[in-house]
Amino acid sequence: MVHIVGAGPGATDLITVRGARLLGEADVVIYAGSLVSAGMLKLCRKDAEVHDSASMTLDEVLAVIEAAEHAGKTTVRLHTGDPSVYGAIQEQMDALAKRGVAFDVTPGVSSCFAAAAALRQEYTLPGISQTLIITRGAGRTPVPEAESLRRLAAHQATMCIYLSVSMLDKVAAELIAGGYAPETPIAVVQRASWPDEKTVRGTLTTIAQQVKDAGIDRQAMIVVSRCLDADYELSRLYAPEFSHMFRKAQQQ
Repeated sequence: MVHIVGAGPGATDLITVRGARLLGEADVVIYAGSLVSAGMLKLCRKDAEVHDSASMTLDEVLAVIEAAEHAGKTTVRLHTGDPSVYGAIQEQMDALAKRGVAFDVTPGVSSCFAAAAALRQEYTLPGISQTLIITRGAGRTPVPEAESLRRLAAHQATMCIYLSVSMLDKVAAELIAGGYAPETPIAVVQRASWPDEKTVRGTLTTIAQQVKDAGIDRQAMIVVSRCLDADYELSRLYAPEFSHMFRKAQQQ
C-alpha cells in the first residue's frame, strides 16, 4: 500500500493527525527533501527506509515503491503542502494504477493558507472579494493563455501566486496590465510557518524592490488582494437581524 501524504507548509506540527500516523507506521518513506522539513523525519520509525526524492527521477521513485510492494512493505510518499497543488502527483498515481499498486491520498495544509495565517488575513471579505484564485506565473512550466496572470487579473479577486517570486517584477507588471490598480496591496510570505518565516508588504509598484531588498528569491507565496488593506462589510452570518437554520433574527 502506498500513502501519498501532504506534509503541510513546513512546521512539523502542521501535518494532519492522519498524515503523522501514516508516517509513523511506514516501512518506506520517500520525501521531497528540497521542500519538506527534515524535522518531519522524526515522526518516522527508526528502522524506516528513507529516501530523499529531490535528486530522484519519476522512474527511480517508482522503482523504490515497486521494491517495497514486492517485499510487502507500506510506503509513504511525503509531499510538501497539499499534494493536489503543484505536487506532480497525478503522474505518480497514474503510474501506480497502471502497475496495480493500491494507494490513497491524505491532504495537507497548503502554503497559501499558512501565508494567510502569517498575515493574519482572511482572503474572502464581504464586499471586497469572495473568490480565491490559486495560480502561478508562466516560467519553465507554461501556463495556458486563458489562465495568464493578465487574464486572471480581470476578476479583481484575491490571488495566491505560487512558484513565481523570482520573477516578481514581471508578475506585478502583468497584474497591473490586467486591471489591478498600481496601488493594490500585495504581500510576499517566505517559508510560511517555518522558524525563519519572513513577510514583506507593499503595493504592486513597490513590492519587487522591497522583496529584492529583503533577499527573498524562493520558497515564497505572493498574495495580491484588496483584502489586505480595505474597509469591509461585516459578515451576515453573525448579524443579529440575520436569520438562518441555527438562529432566529433578533427583533430590532
